[in-house]
Amino acid sequence: MALRMWASSTANALRISCASKAHLSPAFSLSRCFSSVLDGLKYASSHEWVKHEGPVATIGITDHAQDHLGEVVFVELPEPGSSVSQGSSFGAVESVKATSDVNTPISGEVVEVNSKLTESPGLINKSPYEDGWMIKLKPSNPSELESLMGSKEYTKFCEEEDAAH
Repeated sequence: MALRMWASSTANALRISCASKAHLSPAFSLSRCFSSVLDGLKYASSHEWVKHEGPVATIGITDHAQDHLGEVVFVELPEPGSSVSQGSSFGAVESVKATSDVNTPISGEVVEVNSKLTESPGLINKSPYEDGWMIKLKPSNPSELESLMGSKEYTKFCEEEDAAH
């Protein structure tokens, strides 16, 4: 996602210390205590995630992205059957702060869209990795997944990006 909206300087000033992460499950890590990053997913620098299972890949925006967007009030999704190319826009999310394009981290054919987001776009804020998924596609080039970041790389990327703003 072409997110260039950042939290106010007040939010940046509220850096909470993460002294211990021992109580967190091993499939869960935190970026600056504000955003969750899940192991087992792949992440794009434009803040989308991919979960590849069998012949289908599920795509959504990251917790980091939804946190910077604020309350999501509208979601535009493609039609099933449409083709998408890695890095191109497949839809948009509108929040109380901004409207941002959502880019696909991998190429493929859209096989399903999350129709729940039409009535409840806030699912992206409440559950970005589960109920707030956006599209499912049949990857046309699964090797594109190799160009994406793992959870540790994405966490570091977000920390560096936030520090620069």
